[in-house]
Amino acid sequence: MKEISCKLLVIGAGPGGYTCAIRAGQLGIDTVVVEAKKPGGTCLNVGCIPSKALIHVAEEFEKVVQMTAGENPLGISTRKPELDLSKTMAWKDGIVGRLNSGVSGLLKKAGVKVVEGWARFRDGKTAEVETELGLQVIRAEQIVIATGSEAVELPSLPFGGPVISSTEALALTEVPGKLVVVGAGYIGLELGTAFAKMGAAVTVVEAQARILPQYDAELTRPVAKRLRDLGIEVLTGAKAKGLASKGAALSVEAADGQAMTLAADKILVTVGRKPVTKGWGLGAIDLDMDGRFLRIDDNCRTSMRGVYAIGDVTGEPMLAHRATAQGEMVAEIIAGRKRAWDKVCIPAVCFTDPEIVTAGLSPEDAKAMGFEIKTGLCPFQANGRAMTLGKEAGFIRVVARADNHLLLGIQGVGAGIAELSAGFSLALEMGARLEDVAATIHAHPTQSEGLLEAALKALGHPIHI
Repeated sequence: MKEISCKLLVIGAGPGGYTCAIRAGQLGIDTVVVEAKKPGGTCLNVGCIPSKALIHVAEEFEKVVQMTAGENPLGISTRKPELDLSKTMAWKDGIVGRLNSGVSGLLKKAGVKVVEGWARFRDGKTAEVETELGLQVIRAEQIVIATGSEAVELPSLPFGGPVISSTEALALTEVPGKLVVVGAGYIGLELGTAFAKMGAAVTVVEAQARILPQYDAELTRPVAKRLRDLGIEVLTGAKAKGLASKGAALSVEAADGQAMTLAADKILVTVGRKPVTKGWGLGAIDLDMDGRFLRIDDNCRTSMRGVYAIGDVTGEPMLAHRATAQGEMVAEIIAGRKRAWDKVCIPAVCFTDPEIVTAGLSPEDAKAMGFEIKTGLCPFQANGRAMTLGKEAGFIRVVARADNHLLLGIQGVGAGIAELSAGFSLALEMGARLEDVAATIHAHPTQSEGLLEAALKALGHPIHI
């Protein structure tokens, strides 16, 4: 058994953990990071990055299919395309591998020691790690918990056989002929849409009354229309009950209470994620909980002195960029700098077709908080760049206080709108008002002009709508 000592121990090398470790190393803190799998966590290895790679391939394949069918309005035609999903997955894995190597290189550059294995707490200052070379004991002055989250498994549909999580979906080497997606949240619809574009017959089963229930209905309407155009059948108010006989179908209770059976080669369950709070000796340190999550303050401190927690294990929103920001902040706090979590907004992006971006408060949220508001909306049908892309579905919407025009929120839905999310967040963090956006020159022709026009609309004098 080996023992090492350090100033900072980070448990988990996902976006939050590796960012914390790298920044700590940059600040001269003696840092050890423990990771049971590959650096990068769920996001890099089996989440954000591989899913976006698959979505890109699906979009490119759909374009070629349309050209073959003579449905392309640009006048481009080609021969019938074929998709080799095994090659797609190899390309995706290559991207993941490069990013894994990049993270490992950055950790090394920052002087961070990486220990491969599964960590378990002995007490609030000590953890033991089962490594390939035996038991490693690590004693640390400060500890950061960054264990992340994992897919929720339904008791009636345990993972295995035809029932898969997003992790298995991102490793398929053949497009399933019939795919049933359980859950119409962002993960289910992102992957369901991608496989539909690649040729799968997709059915989505959602227990709630509409798709993407975490977003307001105005934002989700263009996505619902696109699902219909792709031939994806969506059953809302429906409950998945379990596998039908022989496991080649899903038993469903429809919204009207009727029983139905959906044939399926694969059943993709995407009903949410849960924090990883088991398996690493949480009971040995007895931290305060906030429901399923670790309770933290505005410095990401847990109830035990010297123990911090960041990322998905600390609650919603369970987003990689939230974890990254927390990790960077905690490293600086441990280095003696004065920091606190005071973010105005954490943007969220749904990579459906079209994409959805939310930053700050929706109109409903703002009203619920007692604000009198002004809103402005610019449809992409009035945007020249969207027209030239052949992607006119969607809009940009601003939400501002009625009295002083301070921006409270910016939302949008449209092709490629994810790339505007940083601008939305920056405006909110800088305390911009409608007049600030209206006075900022937006390059033409770009989709970003929709933000300018939405602000002008809220001010009562739009130019192009």
